[in-house]
Amino acid sequence: MPINNTAKLGGTASDETVAKVGHGLMMMTWRGSGVVPDEQCFEAIKAGIDALPPGTKALLNSGEFYANDLGTGNLELLARFFDKHPGYADKTFLSVKGGRSAQGLGPDGSPENLRRSVDSINAALRGTKKLDLFESARVDHNVPVEESIKALAGLIKEGKFDHIGLSECSAATLRRAHAVHPIAAVEIEVSPWSYEEETKKVIAASKELGISVVAYSPLGRGFLTGAIKSVDDLPENDMRRRFTRFGEEYMKHNLALVDALQAIAAKKGCTPGQLSIAWVGSLGEHVIPLPGSSKKERTLENLAGGDVVLTEADLAEINAVLEKHEVKGDRYFGNPAAAHLWG
Repeated sequence: MPINNTAKLGGTASDETVAKVGHGLMMMTWRGSGVVPDEQCFEAIKAGIDALPPGTKALLNSGEFYANDLGTGNLELLARFFDKHPGYADKTFLSVKGGRSAQGLGPDGSPENLRRSVDSINAALRGTKKLDLFESARVDHNVPVEESIKALAGLIKEGKFDHIGLSECSAATLRRAHAVHPIAAVEIEVSPWSYEEETKKVIAASKELGISVVAYSPLGRGFLTGAIKSVDDLPENDMRRRFTRFGEEYMKHNLALVDALQAIAAKKGCTPGQLSIAWVGSLGEHVIPLPGSSKKERTLENLAGGDVVLTEADLAEINAVLEKHEVKGDRYFGNPAAAHLWG
């Protein structure tokens, strides 16, 4: 089924039209255990691109460290995909997170490390695909964001990539960065169980400044699909086992929210996942949900969520559910500072 809903990116990428729903690639290579065959991943990526109308690009989201060994395995997978399907390179907009310290101990926004990171990404891509947008995965508290953005703007002038993004930043930081160089997109977590006050501030600031919001984990890391009923439903080495929201002490409580959303989805004739994606997309024309998938069927289901139309009555019902069901547990592992949230 062809996908109709699209979005414009922001800042220096405002001439780019992408699907309303992006495609996160992290779980193809960073799973804690197990390997997803190349062909399965290739089918998942290709199907999402093939479903789009002419002139619309698929927003692909990767990372320099998206691998079990925190290496460039995800980018190497992409390079193999574009080796096999070179005609698809121009049909995609590639956003890659980097900026992790070389020692892997957190973000490093120094000009030297940002150059290292961008060069590492381009080396892994092997020229098969242009790095469209680079974003530091987190904000380095030890380096003024102005200094980091100035360094990235210099790398753009050198032709290493085209657009600058930010991730997990506050609205205030976004404004400071944008004053140095136009920011094309900001990536933050947004879903029916991750909608904090700072989330709302970043979405509002982005609208004001003409920046896209790329909303990662719109499915609550899979929890909002209803497929996870117990921690035992997660693979043994799955990183979600470390997140407090997935702990047994909070799981049963949080399932009440899922049950309520499932009931609304059933009335709408869509899946719970599609309902969550549609709700995130309803937060603004500039908001682009970014679910992840490593299967063709899931990619197409997620994309179709962007075409689900929520009426004012639907939104009122969903928002009433969110107000009634308080989510217990943290977005990560109980220490927001350690996760470098809202930098």
